Amino acid sequence: MAHNTAAKNALLVLEDGRTFRGESFGAEGETFGEAVFNTGMTGYQETLTDPSYHRQVVVMTAPHVGNTGINDEDPESRRIWVAGYVVRDPARVPSSWRSRRTLDDELREQGVVGISGVDTRALTRHLRDRGAMRVGISTTETDAEALLERVRASAEMSGLELADEVTTPEAYVVPAQGRKRFTVAALDLGIKSMTPYRMAERGIEVHVLPATSTIDDVLAVQPDGLFYSNGPGDPAATTQQIEVLQGALEREVPYFGICFGNQLFGRALGFGTYKLKYGHRGINQPVMDRTTGKVEVTAHNHGFAVDAPLEGSTTTPYGEASVSHVCLNDDVVEGLELRAPASEGGALKSFSVQYHPEAAAGPHDAAYLFDRFVTLMNDRKGA
Repeated sequence: MAHNTAAKNALLVLEDGRTFRGESFGAEGETFGEAVFNTGMTGYQETLTDPSYHRQVVVMTAPHVGNTGINDEDPESRRIWVAGYVVRDPARVPSSWRSRRTLDDELREQGVVGISGVDTRALTRHLRDRGAMRVGISTTETDAEALLERVRASAEMSGLELADEVTTPEAYVVPAQGRKRFTVAALDLGIKSMTPYRMAERGIEVHVLPATSTIDDVLAVQPDGLFYSNGPGDPAATTQQIEVLQGALEREVPYFGICFGNQLFGRALGFGTYKLKYGHRGINQPVMDRTTGKVEVTAHNHGFAVDAPLEGSTTTPYGEASVSHVCLNDDVVEGLELRAPASEGGALKSFSVQYHPEAAAGPHDAAYLFDRFVTLMNDRKGA
């Protein structure tokens, strides 16, 4: 497809008034969301289709985006979820044998408003200094002040309960590959398709359930384990899924949570959560697993974090909770574990991580966590 030389002008305005002008990329129109940046140099298709980006306008820090086009194998969900897309230098012609369409065409087809030709480095530095904030992109408005008013009238991310907007409407099953060893109930809070696939590879039959499921819905699956996925929104605005999780912990169902599932695990154990200044989004974040002492390069996408003490353990109604993983950049909690009291042997009962062990694109340093979940269920079955 020839590059559109007469691209329409586009305007980006942050809620503090900082303004960038560029060209329309993707659909024309107007969009609002929370401005966040992603530091990944690859994997833009997975980023776009990650439901955790619902209601967020993603700024790509890598300058050149779209060079491998769009294929039909790599989406992480049924659609693009980002509210808007900001790139500096879109590829004029995609170059990949797997490419079916251009990124520009795909954004247009799915109604995603974007902007190109802006200084994404300056925009990223601004968000790092000032923090994530609301933003508007428009191809129809030329007056920055008028767009700023609409940005300031748009919804803030804090206090938003969004899992219901991205979850599957109906339960479905991802069958185990080879011999079935376990059954897992997975609550879809914005699940990525790679997650049940990683479990299925290990002989797990995964029952993916809507976010609104009750503890009875979970127990009806007769699960060997419970899994909570990643997802968008403020964990402090969520109550029902926390009650379901507490019900499972009371029944000693082994639990594994990723990202949003880590934040809800923290709240179920009695810890608070808080909004990070600009969040962690990228595929190159160093995290230490304190149980092994190993440092992993990990993929992240989170704007909220768990407020738990980094040292020692906390007694909860379900066992002893402690921080198992920590980010080496800023000491943010990146994982939790729940163990039986030392007097009862101190065995692992449940755990969660704030990052993405199923990362695609991204490093596979953390794939062992799925094995840890299998070991946990195996021990419980044998007990």
